[in-house]
Amino acid sequence: MKQFSIAIHGGAGTLVKGMMTPELEAKYKTHLEKALTIGYDVLKQGGSSLDAVEKAVVELENSHLFNAGKGSVFTANGSHEMDASIMEGKELQAGAVSLVTGIKNPVQLARCIMEQSGHVFMAGNGAMEYAKSLGFKLEAPEYFFDELRYNQWQEIKDSETFQLDHSLKKDSKFGTVGAVACDSKGTVAAATSTGGMTNKRFGRVGDSPMVGAGTYANNNTCAVSCTGSGEYFIRGVVAYDVSCLMEYKGLSLAEAAHEVINNRVLKLGGDGGLIAVDAQGNIAMPFNTEGMYRACQTSLGNKDISIYR
Repeated sequence: MKQFSIAIHGGAGTLVKGMMTPELEAKYKTHLEKALTIGYDVLKQGGSSLDAVEKAVVELENSHLFNAGKGSVFTANGSHEMDASIMEGKELQAGAVSLVTGIKNPVQLARCIMEQSGHVFMAGNGAMEYAKSLGFKLEAPEYFFDELRYNQWQEIKDSETFQLDHSLKKDSKFGTVGAVACDSKGTVAAATSTGGMTNKRFGRVGDSPMVGAGTYANNNTCAVSCTGSGEYFIRGVVAYDVSCLMEYKGLSLAEAAHEVINNRVLKLGGDGGLIAVDAQGNIAMPFNTEGMYRACQTSLGNKDISIYR
């Protein structure tokens, strides 16, 4: 049996160290560990990497601490527009959804799109219609209300400003969530979910639901889930870029991930990080921000839960 492993993230960019209380740090790490354990247990029981990343992301979406699902930020009109994607590396099947509201776990809808619709990407009203046709229950707006998120929005409401959660201008920094995994059969998978930008307008979509930009999986190379300044990650096709460097230049997972996050994205002007795993179960979690909410565990007994460098 091959080594299996999983990594998760709760966003790049963190509370400035001086403002992170021991109690708050413990709370983040507890939620990260819970999601990690849920995903790892799937792999330990011989389950698929696809199931592992979906279940781990669902757990993160169910926490108000992260900008996805329940903790999604407010848009300019006071609603919540969520995006998610999922991909497996054996057949390169993928599903993605964008601009949905009221969906408790967008990653589950993304998987349904992948497996049941014959399509890859659905958005907006059409995606909502599809979700309803599958029997997805819509949560009331109150489910997604979080006081911190609301206060973030109030600070810039009615302005032309939009706010990335991990921007250095803010001390309230939380972000996209994601997971990558390699199962005992050597199949990799990735999933990413987000609530986007505070005060975003005009149906803005970031990299998270875009296959190749925010999420990618290929058994020949790796699985990747990104978090950061989405516009730059889209322009850099970041998730696929890691895979390309491995496939065409022969770089290792660690080398490729480092090159993309600490060189290529920075040259574009973007910041953030990613988590990645290859078909041998190796893990890379580079970031160029002050920190990244992250955790990983392997069948060799390695386990790590971290926020700062």
